[in-house]
Amino acid sequence: MVTNDAAIGQLKHDVVQEVCRLAWEGKLDEEREQIPYRMIPGPQATFRCCIYKEREIIRQRVRLAEGKSPTGTRSNNMVQVIQAACEECPIASYIVTDNCRRCMGHACQNSCNFGAISIGPNRAYIDPNKCRECGKCAQACPYNAIAHLERPCKKVCPADAITYDQYGICKIDEDKCIRCGICIHNCPFGAIGTKASVVDVIRDIKAGKRVVAMLAPATEGQFGPDITMQSWRTALKKAGFADMVEVGLGGDMTAAAEAEEWAQAYKEGRKMTTSCCPAFVNLIKLHYPTLAENMSSTVSPMCGVSRYLKQQDPSTVTVFVGPCIAKKSEINLHGIENNADYVLTYGEIRSLMYGKGIELEPEPVGEQQSSVFGKRFGNGGGVAAAVLQCFREMGEDISPEVMKCNGAAECKKALLLMKAGKLPADFIEGMVCEGGCVGGPSKNMTVAEARKFRDDMIGKADGRGVLENLKMLGADQVPMHRIST
Repeated sequence: MVTNDAAIGQLKHDVVQEVCRLAWEGKLDEEREQIPYRMIPGPQATFRCCIYKEREIIRQRVRLAEGKSPTGTRSNNMVQVIQAACEECPIASYIVTDNCRRCMGHACQNSCNFGAISIGPNRAYIDPNKCRECGKCAQACPYNAIAHLERPCKKVCPADAITYDQYGICKIDEDKCIRCGICIHNCPFGAIGTKASVVDVIRDIKAGKRVVAMLAPATEGQFGPDITMQSWRTALKKAGFADMVEVGLGGDMTAAAEAEEWAQAYKEGRKMTTSCCPAFVNLIKLHYPTLAENMSSTVSPMCGVSRYLKQQDPSTVTVFVGPCIAKKSEINLHGIENNADYVLTYGEIRSLMYGKGIELEPEPVGEQQSSVFGKRFGNGGGVAAAVLQCFREMGEDISPEVMKCNGAAECKKALLLMKAGKLPADFIEGMVCEGGCVGGPSKNMTVAEARKFRDDMIGKADGRGVLENLKMLGADQVPMHRIST
C-alpha cells in the first residue's frame, strides 16, 4: 500500500515493537529510558534537525505505546499530538509566492480589511499576526500569487477539531474531536498518534488471564490471499491468547437486534440511524445532540462478541483487533457494560506478535463463525444489507429506504437533512471512514487493493443465514442494547 506516511509508520511500529519486546521480557520498567538511545544512537540525525529532537520524539512515542499522553498531560482522548514532532507546518495559512509581480495596483493590499499586507522590495508580505485568513487577498490577486496553505491534519478533520497555538503546534479540541483518527495518517511529520494498550494486554497474558482476541470483519483480505482468519487464530494462540473469535459473528448479532428496532420504528414512522460506527456515534453526540434519540440503541458487533464471551466466562479479557481508531473511544468514553476491555490496531497487534518473534503464516480457510452478511458488515452498505437480510429471515414484509453514508461528508449531509426534517430515507447507515471499516485509518491495504482478496475469501463461506448462525453458535440470547455503566 502506497501511503503518505510509510517512513513514519515504520518508525511508529519500531517503537511499539521495542516496547512490546521489553514488556514480554519483563524489562520495560528497567530499560524504558534506553529506548530512544538504542533507536537513535547518533551522532548524525536521520529525520529531524538533531539527535536530541529525534530522541524526544521517540520518548513521547514510547509513552503513547504505553497508553499515556506523550507530554504527561491528563487527557481522555486516545488521539494525541506529539509536540516534539509538530514543527514544520507554516503558521500562516496564506503566503505570497514567487508569482508575485509587485504590481502597482496592489489589489491584495487594497482587499485586506485588517492591514495584514505590506509591499516589500521584491514581493508583497502577509503579517501572520494580523491575517484573519479570510482569503480575500488570494481572490483579488491577478497573478494567483497568494497560496492557501491548509495544514494536512486540519484539512482532513471532519469535525473541525484541529487548530494550532501561537507557536504553530497542533491542538485538538476534545469537545469537537470524534476520535476517527483520520488526521493521524495525514500528518506528514507523524505528529499525531494514538494511545496503545499493548503493554496492558501483554501483562494480562503473562498474568495467566484468559485473554481472547476478537478480529474485525474488515480483516479478511487485508493481508493478501493467503492470510486467513485461521492464520490469525494460530498466530494469536502462539502469542498467548486463549482463542480468537470473528467479530463477523457480532455483525450478525447487531444486524438481528437492529432489524427488530428498525421494524418497530418503520411501523411507527420514526427515522433512525445505525450505531455500530463509534466515530459516527461521536459525531452525533458532539455535533448533532438533538438526534441522539434517533440513534439505534443496539451495541456494536465488538461489544456483542465481548458480551457473548463474558457470558460464557465472566473472567475473560476481550481484545478487539481491527483498523479502527474510534473503537478505542468506544470502550473509554461510551460507558457500555461488558464492552471490550482493550482495542488494538493491526499495527499494534503485529508489533505485539513481532515482539515475541511471531509472524502470520498462510493457512487455508478454517472454521466459519459468521454469515456472509456478518463478514461484510465492515463494508460500506454492509450494515444495511445485513439488516434487510434479517427482515427477510424474520418474515417481515418491509422494504425501507436506507441512506448509506460513505465517509464523514456524507454522514454530515444526512444528519443535517434529518435535523431539518427533510431526510428522504427511512434510515441512515453511518460510516465515517470511506469504504466502511475496511477503509479505516489503520488498514493494511486500501479498499481497492484488498477487494479481490476479500471477495475470494468471503466467497468460500457457506450460505447460512444470519439468524441461523446465531442459533447455531448460541449467540441469539445475548443482550444487545446499551446499558450504561
